[in-house]
Amino acid sequence: MEPYICSESIHAMDLNQRFEDYIAADQKIEAKDWMPDDYRKTLIRQISQHAHSEIIGMLPEGNWITRAPSLQRKAILLAKVQDEAGHGLYLYSAAETLGAQRDDLMDALIEGRAKYSSIFNYPTLTWADMGAIGWLVDGAAIMNQVPLCKCSYGPYARAMVRVCKEESFHQRQGFQIMLNLCEGTDEQREMAQDSLNRWWWPSLMMFGPNDESSTHNEQSMRWKIKRFSNDELRQRFVDMTIPQVELLGLTVPDKDLKWNQSTGHYEMGAIDWQEFFNVIAGNGPCNKERIAARKKAHRDGQWVRQAASAYAEKMRTKVTPNQTNAA
Repeated sequence: MEPYICSESIHAMDLNQRFEDYIAADQKIEAKDWMPDDYRKTLIRQISQHAHSEIIGMLPEGNWITRAPSLQRKAILLAKVQDEAGHGLYLYSAAETLGAQRDDLMDALIEGRAKYSSIFNYPTLTWADMGAIGWLVDGAAIMNQVPLCKCSYGPYARAMVRVCKEESFHQRQGFQIMLNLCEGTDEQREMAQDSLNRWWWPSLMMFGPNDESSTHNEQSMRWKIKRFSNDELRQRFVDMTIPQVELLGLTVPDKDLKWNQSTGHYEMGAIDWQEFFNVIAGNGPCNKERIAARKKAHRDGQWVRQAASAYAEKMRTKVTPNQTNAA
């Protein structure tokens, strides 16, 4: 493949065609490469929403750190929440390579102008929810994110490699919680079933609206930002998860679920898309609570940001003895 060279002398149409050819050849676009404005905007939107989801996603689980049933469980959950914070930082950094400013992205989040995954607007009512989130929510995230390791934008793809490794651990840890509960008392098994009932449909909604209703799906796939459609990923998740549900001895809250021998896939019931769009619009059970928590954290952390900026400026302008002698 001919190197991706961006010369100002090349006509805009030639640049666009060169870009499209480069993408079609499965080559990576890097931060300093020329790219169409819409490609840049699409990436900033997707990466920032992904980053916001990681940061907001700390809240439902952070709520249980002090209430975990053992010291070991506390340590594991604390480590997981810390991982999610790290994922957010990787992704904000990836967005910055596209020219986005982190302060602007954070302002958009706390002012309610930016979207994040609908799943994090649901409450965590029992310890079993820590298992369901790890198993189902992180499982759905992995299904979404593994293809992103081959995203056409290099910095995003490379960030996702580490994220997916850590999410894989989170999924196994969540399934282990569910397994322990299902092997426990009748009350613990009922707790696990109740959690599955509440998190099943929101987990399926995580993949986004049906393909015919998705406004960005087709373009993102043509640019190889996404590799599979929403419905394809959702179907893969269901096919992978139902055998695990059966292993646990639980049942999904879908009376229409059935195996289709001819297609080799499970057929699922209708998703309540009205609920999905209602949550996305800010009317979910915990939308206001989640944004209020982020606003408080942002406000309480202002002095840290100011101190860090002041120290960085001090170090930048500091004159060392060697520099003085050289002058």
